[in-house]
Parts: sequence; structure tokens; C-alpha cells
Amino acid sequence: MISANKIFMNTPPKIVILCGGTGAESEVSKASGEALSLSLSKKYQTRIIKLDEDQLPEGLDPEHEVVFPVIHGTFGEDGQLQALLDEKGIEYAGSDQRSSQLCMDKSQAKKIVVENGVRVSPSVSFNDPKQVSVAELIDKLGREMVLKPLNQGSSVSLRMICGYQDLQNCLLEIEPGDWMLERRVIGREVTIGMMDNHAMGIVEVIPVGGVYDYERKYVPGSTEYKFPAVMDDEVERELKSFARKAYKACGCRDFARIDFMISEDGNPYFLEVNTIPGLTTTSLLPKSASCSGYDFDKLCHRLIEPAVNRFYERNPNLNFHAA
Repeated sequence: MISANKIFMNTPPKIVILCGGTGAESEVSKASGEALSLSLSKKYQTRIIKLDEDQLPEGLDPEHEVVFPVIHGTFGEDGQLQALLDEKGIEYAGSDQRSSQLCMDKSQAKKIVVENGVRVSPSVSFNDPKQVSVAELIDKLGREMVLKPLNQGSSVSLRMICGYQDLQNCLLEIEPGDWMLERRVIGREVTIGMMDNHAMGIVEVIPVGGVYDYERKYVPGSTEYKFPAVMDDEVERELKSFARKAYKACGCRDFARIDFMISEDGNPYFLEVNTIPGLTTTSLLPKSASCSGYDFDKLCHRLIEPAVNRFYERNPNLNFHAA
């Protein structure tokens, strides 16, 4: 109970934005960090830390600071960073360690969502490309396939494969690692931003050349975007239902972005969950949020709110000060 000589007043935490990292998406992450800082600094005291190694920076203060991680891919989205923040008792925006780790593994995420009624395309995971049978893969997946690393984002190393010889050549070229081959769904590529359990607008991604790879994600003019995407009401309802089911099944919190393909016959297929999506003014999550009435500043402030609320719950003494 608050005594009579106390006045209820929230003491805003400082926001620490972690960006950069050692993965393939470090430059994109820094751009997200700069945009996020510019927006959040209008309400909070913020500071940016650009990581150049996979470890928690020194000096984070759990009693006065909340972390907003925007490290895409390795270390930021795979649960490592979240586990370290949990150990230090530091509140942070976005999904927790377990959910981040799950969503980063595309194969495991697909297993979870299909068990919860979400349509997926058949796939095969492997480590050593010399130990897989080309004939068996084609028999199971068909001639049109997509090769992707299991635990990278931003379409890093994405490759389209057509036929026996193409697959054989590809397997000879790649190094051992965590890989997934997926039956290719020909059709429309879309993405949906999630805020809590609310599915926002559908963004259609139309890359020049037909493949939304790393270059077409980040080279200006190489991709067209339509938001909100125009489609049949029935397809839209199923997409948003799948997005909510995937978000819940994977244990996501605060926000995420979920990618799908819509086949030529109108059936949506789950691709992956992005727990730390790009947060520049031109990124896909802000495009999706704009369909629900959020400009970039409003979106950024909304995304940090749940973490700030958890910070107050953990530090109830900061909810008031002496009169």
C-alpha cells in the first residue's frame, strides 16, 4: 500500500538499443538501431550500443534500463542474447529465449506450427550435402525447391533449384552446415506484422526477377511492395488466422513478423517467423503496421511498451517517489 506522503508517478526507464553484431545482417541491424533510437528518444532517454562480438556489453543496469535488441539473425534472434539478458535480470523487448531459439530454427518452427493447424510446404533438413540422395529429395519434394540455411535471416544464402542437375551442382557447392530444402511454392509472397496476438496489415512483396533474396531486400528499386495487399477475403482471413496460430504456437511475445507464400490456387503456406524484424522506416513490419494506423514513431513506442510494463512490475518501487 502506498502511504499518504507518496505520489504515484512512473519513473521512465532508459532504453538501451543493441544493434550490429557479428552476423551477415549487422549493417541492416545498425540501420534499424539508428531509426529506432531517433524515434524512441522523443519520449525516452536512449543510448545505442553497437556490438562487434557475441556477448552482452558491460554496464547494463537492470534497475534503470530496458533493452531493445535489434540484432538480426545470429546472437540476436537465436536466443543467445535473450538468455544472457534473463540471467542479468534485464527486461527487454521482444520474444524470450525459448521462443527466439525455436523461431530461428526454421525446421523446428515448421513442426510446431503444422501441429497447430498451419499449412506448410514439405521440407528436408540436412547437415552434410554429400550424405543426401538427389533422387530421394526430388521424389519427396519435386523438381522445384528452395535451399536455405536453417538459422539465418534476410534470405542469406537463399537459392532456387530446378531439377536433378541443378540440385546436384548445388549440393557440391555448399559447405556442411544446417540446411533445409523446401518444396517451392510458386505464387505470391506476403508478410504479416504481429503485435501481441493482433495480425496487422498484409504486405505483398514483389521482387524484380521473382526471388526475394538478400540483394532484393536491401537494394533500392529491386522490389515492389503493396500494402495492404489486395486479395480475396477468404484468403486474407486464412492468412491472418495462420499468423495468429503460428505466433501463439511459437510462444512469441510483444511483436513479430510472419512470412507466407500464397500458391497459385490461393492456399497460404507458412515460411518463417521473424522475432526481430527490420525496424527502419522502410522495413516490412512498419509497412504492415501502417495498414493498422501506426506511423513509425507510434509503432516504435508501442513496441517498447510491454517491456517497460514488465520493468515496472519487476521494480515496483519505481512506480512512485517521495512527495
